[in-house]
Amino acid sequence: MKPNQVLEYAKEKNIKVVDIRFMDFPGIWQHFSVPISELNQDSFEDGFGFDASSIRGWKSIDASDMLVIPDPLTAKIDPFFKVPTLVLIGNIADPFTRRPYSRDPRYIAKKAETYLKSTGIGDTAYIGPEAEFFIFNDIRFNTSANESFYSVDSMEGAWNTGREEFPNLGYKPRHKEGYFPVPPVDKFQDMRSEMMLTLENLGIDVECQHHEVATAGQAEIDMRFKPLLEMGDQMVWFKYVLKNVANQHNHTVTFMPKPLFGDNGSGMHTHISIWKEGSPLFAGNKYAGLSDTALYGIGGILKHCKALCAITNPTTNSYKRLVPGFEAPVNLAYSGRNRSAAVRIPMYSDAAKAKRIEFRTPDPSCNGYMAFSAVLMAVLDGIENKIEPGEPLDKNIYDLPPEELANVPSAPGSLEDALLALKEDNEFLLKGDVFTEDVISKWIEYKMEKEVNPIKLRPHPYEFMLYYDI
Repeated sequence: MKPNQVLEYAKEKNIKVVDIRFMDFPGIWQHFSVPISELNQDSFEDGFGFDASSIRGWKSIDASDMLVIPDPLTAKIDPFFKVPTLVLIGNIADPFTRRPYSRDPRYIAKKAETYLKSTGIGDTAYIGPEAEFFIFNDIRFNTSANESFYSVDSMEGAWNTGREEFPNLGYKPRHKEGYFPVPPVDKFQDMRSEMMLTLENLGIDVECQHHEVATAGQAEIDMRFKPLLEMGDQMVWFKYVLKNVANQHNHTVTFMPKPLFGDNGSGMHTHISIWKEGSPLFAGNKYAGLSDTALYGIGGILKHCKALCAITNPTTNSYKRLVPGFEAPVNLAYSGRNRSAAVRIPMYSDAAKAKRIEFRTPDPSCNGYMAFSAVLMAVLDGIENKIEPGEPLDKNIYDLPPEELANVPSAPGSLEDALLALKEDNEFLLKGDVFTEDVISKWIEYKMEKEVNPIKLRPHPYEFMLYYDI
């Protein structure tokens, strides 16, 4: 929609409130509301002022004034607010220079799309994320000088087969056996359908919803692929909708990659393809029906994967999932159909338009705008420099003998390792000023100071199991 169409739409729908939203640096949606009387044609150029010093990873208090400028193309009606509310996603700008703010994740995504076009390689990058998540009935946690604990619970939890539930009716999926039993084992079919239909009512195309492998309500809802920036916008709506639908049912959703010990974690397998003038560039007559362009793109992902993980797997908890020897795709190889490789070529269809590559390492704790942009930049670097991906690995990587596995590189073992890799390998992200040196350095600094070091300093409950009687 254009600005005048947004205003007409708001009048037609009897909108009373406008909610302005934007993404902070680490990846949490922020908002403030204004009465509909404050929204006019000029608002889409002048924007709304706010204090950026209170936003994580942004401005200091002596330079805090910033603008958020609504994008009329993002207008949607919030499905949860009692008062009719129009939501507009905004872009962040400096109030003095009017220039976009380099640490605005949405601006990074816009620049990634612009850079793709400038290369002449293609004009559209399609992104299709498969974000997994858990639905829990209860979550409690605390940390202090003398105490640290967490406790999650679910009516589906395999550990609850002996709990008094007056009555306990059983049918709780065993560890690693949650894929795809029908109800009554699957207890969240109706809730996931409500999530799916709410997304569709917002204009977000959904391909399917289902229970995932783990016990205790692990699930997945897949959105149909869209251009990069549009998918970044959809990803924030996706998390918002799922959390709020669950909340309405007195449940909670988490995109934390590894909330349970001893069962599968949540990944976000990310499909990517590049098109030019309506034609797919990844279809060809090479391995698994790929083109040279696609193979070079895979080469770029594999070359830069360790640095990418600092953005696509950006939490310390991410690396509880990325552990060698388990099912997570930590081995940096590619293959057709083989789900044990970090990069897979889906083989459901031979159609050229369906040909894409699937990067399986990312998880849903990431900031979608930044993660999708970083993956695209790695793919483009591979294409521009014709980086060969090596030979495909069409074996079950987890069955390889140690001497053969030693030749397969691995993803980082910790967030700190990933951040160090990003510090050394970031030139591919700086092309076209998509990611700036300031963004990279601030990202590393923020993650080290706010996440890596605080985790290092705190005793872990399991250390008491191991060492208290020493």
